[in-house]
Amino acid sequence: QVQLVESGGGFVQAGGSLRLSCVASGSILAIYTMGWYRPAPGKQRELVAGVTNGGSTNYAGAVKGRFTISRDNAKNTVYLQMNSLTPEDTAVYYCNGDIRPTSYARTIGYWGQGTQVTVSS
Repeated sequence: QVQLVESGGGFVQAGGSLRLSCVASGSILAIYTMGWYRPAPGKQRELVAGVTNGGSTNYAGAVKGRFTISRDNAKNTVYLQMNSLTPEDTAVYYCNGDIRPTSYARTIGYWGQGTQVTVSS
């Protein structure tokens, strides 16, 4: 069984910072791309930031220059450093990982349970 567990959400004033963490655990053979998502109008979730197992990153336009995604492959952990937060960043942030379990012959997209980020004006 594979699980993703997020932490680090909370309440912050506009202009502040938060750092989210997501740890993958369980019977894992390999972890490929990991990313952070949040709900968006007209979509179930939109990509906020993603990082490959090689370290290549991509960001949504709305967060580019303010958010930084990183990962520690030895710890099966992905981080999202969020700076200069605005009320528009208020959302539940979900971690996603493309993971190959040891007991399965293909890669599966796993989701965490989400962590709430609230930014006050």
